[in-house]
Amino acid sequence: MTVAAMVSDDLRIRNAVMHQLEFDPEIDASEIGVAARGGAVTLTGFIDSYWGKLAAERCAKRVRGVRAVANDLQVRLRLARTDADIARDAAFALNLRASVPKTVKALVHNAHVTLTGAVDWMFQKTQAEKLVQHVPGVVSVINHIEVLPRRGVRDIQKRIVHALHRSADINARQIEVKVDGDVAILTGTVGSWLQREAAERAAGSAPGITRVDNRVTIAPTFVLDDMPGEQF
Repeated sequence: MTVAAMVSDDLRIRNAVMHQLEFDPEIDASEIGVAARGGAVTLTGFIDSYWGKLAAERCAKRVRGVRAVANDLQVRLRLARTDADIARDAAFALNLRASVPKTVKALVHNAHVTLTGAVDWMFQKTQAEKLVQHVPGVVSVINHIEVLPRRGVRDIQKRIVHALHRSADINARQIEVKVDGDVAILTGTVGSWLQREAAERAAGSAPGITRVDNRVTIAPTFVLDDMPGEQF
């Protein structure tokens, strides 16, 4: 590929990400900057919520041609909240789901939330993090929840493969699954971030899995034009 073609691709990706951010009703993109180089996108500037920061990252990942995202957005709250307010709302949010055990705790310091405790399933760890991401005033979430290994679970690899084949978002033939103890290792190549993350979720839902080592790479076959309606 010539230098001119690479620059042209970078410009199309940058413009596509900008259009995607402006098209998403969850995001105030007025103070977000986007740079693209060689398929790597960097988001800079300010956003008014932690959830918005994560939503901006998801927008960038949805664009064809994006292979990596550096999310350097800073959360700048419109209305400051105390740690006590955030802690109270985080506790309420965690109590909303019976599937999140009482062993999960949230510590708040300077609007940064740290989750601790132990759970039996990876989806419980993920769900707890998603619940507190929406709490107003949160600047970041650090997830230190431990997933306890389950003994005696058989055919874990086969269960993960079947889960991948059941998912409409994944071409399971492109992904190889290995299980090392309580860790699922995914390799292969997919066409988008959505497929890569869907594969990780499917593997993480298997009983006995405490961690997913996602080595799947992204190799899109083409880059779409920068029209808002053509980014999916």
